Amino acid sequence: MIATWPCPGHSGHCEEYALAFDRGRDRRVLIVPALFDEANRMRRMLVDTMRLLDADGIDTFLPDLPGCNESTQSFTAQSLQGWRVAMENAARHFRVTDILAIRGGALVYPAAMPGWVLEPAKGPSVLRQMLRARVIAAREAGRHEDSAVLLEQGRTEGLELAGYRCGASLIAGLQDALPQIEGQRIITQAELGGGGLWLRAEPAAAPEQSAALARLIAADLGA
Repeated sequence: MIATWPCPGHSGHCEEYALAFDRGRDRRVLIVPALFDEANRMRRMLVDTMRLLDADGIDTFLPDLPGCNESTQSFTAQSLQGWRVAMENAARHFRVTDILAIRGGALVYPAAMPGWVLEPAKGPSVLRQMLRARVIAAREAGRHEDSAVLLEQGRTEGLELAGYRCGASLIAGLQDALPQIEGQRIITQAELGGGGLWLRAEPAAAPEQSAALARLIAADLGA
């Protein structure tokens, strides 16, 4: 089902969407998605995981990051700090007991809450990959672009990367951001089996990985 939650924005609070399996149960997990295209590639796997957890008696919530998917907020206005505040609001609104952060979601999740982090990604690594993709695309189009020059431009003016118009605050935040792990269990891709879906060119289902992730979370929660 689709749920809404109040989220702060530059023009005041607005309503953001979340996919929710909510039956008012005691165990409630907020899933903080990966960032940028990785979120699109992994969404199907996460939705399948949510269905399995629902069958195990666990409520789950997958919110949109402000500026992404169905959000009416401007992507250019977003920052890592803004996304952190948004995820904290979502956690409070849905009264979750645990957090599951995916990849770059570990840069913006409520780190004080218990839960899990799946293959946490560092901000510099996320930024470097997107810069590399832009440089390669420019080269294929017969243009020369330098990643260091692009980074400096991004820190002051913002920059379009991987189809996203990133503001200067988001670029600067990614350059230094590291996952804050405060006792959460780190889940490795090896525990799920197969290759990481964030590496694929297109979104895809991965039933075995969804089942493995759901089993791990349900076991940790005693379901």
